[in-house]
Amino acid sequence: MTGDGPESGVPGWLAALAQAAAGMPVPAALQPRPGGRPAAVLILFGPGADGPDLLLVQRGPRLRRHAGQPAFPGGVIDDSDGGPVQAALREAAEEAGVDPSGVRVLGVLPDMFIWRSGFTVTPVLAWWQRPAPVAPGDPVEVAAVARVAVADLADPAHRLSIRMPSGAAGPAFRVAGMLVWGFTAMLVDRLLALGGWEVPWDASRAEDLPADVLMAAGGGIGPVA
Repeated sequence: MTGDGPESGVPGWLAALAQAAAGMPVPAALQPRPGGRPAAVLILFGPGADGPDLLLVQRGPRLRRHAGQPAFPGGVIDDSDGGPVQAALREAAEEAGVDPSGVRVLGVLPDMFIWRSGFTVTPVLAWWQRPAPVAPGDPVEVAAVARVAVADLADPAHRLSIRMPSGAAGPAFRVAGMLVWGFTAMLVDRLLALGGWEVPWDASRAEDLPADVLMAAGGGIGPVA
C-alpha cells in the first residue's frame, strides 16, 4: 500500500478502503472451511461519470451453478495462474474484456467460502487506472457486463433484504436491471460501510428470493452465500 494516493494515480479513499478491507471480519455465513476449491474475484473500482463505480457481470442463464446471478468477475484459480491476483485479472479479461495492464491491484481481502458451489474465494481489490469499453467475453458464461455507480448501490431506494427458503436473510440491491444478492451483495454491503458510503436504509424491506432465481443459481436451502 505504500505510495498509494493521488500522486500514484490511486485515489486516497481507495487506498484507505483497501487497507481497511484487508483486515475486515468475515461474516459467519462466509467463514472459510476445509476443502474449498480455490477461486478469486476482482473487485474493480473505476472512475465513473457520477463518482466511483464497480464492475459487475451477470452470469449466463445456462450455467450449472450461479446461472443468471450478478457477480464480480472471477472463477477458479488455475495452476498456471500462480495465485488469486493473476486468476482474478485473467477472469476479468476473459469474462468482460478488461485489459489487465490498465488495472492497479491494491490488495486482497480475507478468504470467504461459498457453500453452494464449494469455492473458497479470495477477493482481489483493484483500481481501474485506464478504463476501456467492456462487454461479455463468452456469452454462454456471461450474459451482461455493467459498471454500477457506488452512489446507486448506496441509494436506500435500491436496497432491500432477501430471504432464503431456510429463513436466513441478507442484503440485496436492485441496480442496472439486476437483483444483486448472496455473496456479491454481502461483499458490496461491507465495502459500502468501510468506504463511508453507507446511507441508512430500511432493512425490514424484505422479499423472498424468487424461486426461479434460486433454482437457476443452484438451488438449495442454506445460507445466502
